[in-house]
Amino acid sequence: MTFAISARCARTGRFGVAMSTKPLAVGARCPFIAPGHGVVVTMATTNPRLGPFGLSLLRMGYSAQRVVDELAGTDKYIEYRQISAIDRDGNSAARTGKLNRDWAGAIVKENLVAMGNALIREQVASDMAKVYESLANEDLEQRLMSALEAGRDAGGQHGGQSSAVIMLYDDEIYPYVDLRVDEHKEPIGELRRIFDIYRPQIPYYYDRPMKPDRYPRRVNEWFEQTGQNPDGTKTR
Repeated sequence: MTFAISARCARTGRFGVAMSTKPLAVGARCPFIAPGHGVVVTMATTNPRLGPFGLSLLRMGYSAQRVVDELAGTDKYIEYRQISAIDRDGNSAARTGKLNRDWAGAIVKENLVAMGNALIREQVASDMAKVYESLANEDLEQRLMSALEAGRDAGGQHGGQSSAVIMLYDDEIYPYVDLRVDEHKEPIGELRRIFDIYRPQIPYYYDRPMKPDRYPRRVNEWFEQTGQNPDGTKTR
C-alpha cells in the first residue's frame, strides 16, 4: 500500500523520489538512486534486493525498460511486486504485479513515473503526475514534494499513511536531499514541515563537504553571510 513519484530533471540531470506508505520507514527499503545513471523504485510486497541490482544495470547502460524486464525475470514472486525505473536519458518504465490490490498501476511518461498500489482511486497517481508537470519552472525537490501532497489530497491509500520520504541525488555519491518521516499520524504534512525548513539550507549542506574553506562551520553564520533568513527570505 504505497504511492510514489520518481523523476529525472531534464535541466539538471538530478534524479529524485517522493513516496508514502502505511508501514514504517518507507525510505529505508523502497527508493534507490545512482547519481547520473537513474532511479529504481520497488514497492508493494517489497523486495529491497531489486533496488541495488537495478542500479547496477543502469550503471551498465541498460535502458529503463530493460532494467524492469531483467528485475522481473530474476524474482519468482514478481507478481507481488511493483517496480519502476528511469534511466539517464529519461526513458521510463514500470511493472505492476498481478497480485497487487486495486487500485494498482502506473502513469509512465518521459522523465516521470507516478505509481501506487492499494490506492483509493487512480486519481492518486494521475494527480501526482499532473501537479508535477504543472510545476515545470520549479526545482525538482519542490515538484516532487508538491506531487506527493497531491496524491495524499486525492485520497492516498487504503488505511492512510504512516511514513514518507523525499530523496534526490545530484552528481555526488551522497544525496542532495534525503528527508524521512518514519512514523507519524500525518507523515506527508510532517515531511513538508521539515522540507520547508531544510530547503533554504540545501546549498550549505550539499556544497560544504567539498568546499569547507568557503563555508562557515555553523549554518546560522552562513545565513548571515548570504543575507538570508532560515525560512529562505532575504534579510537585506
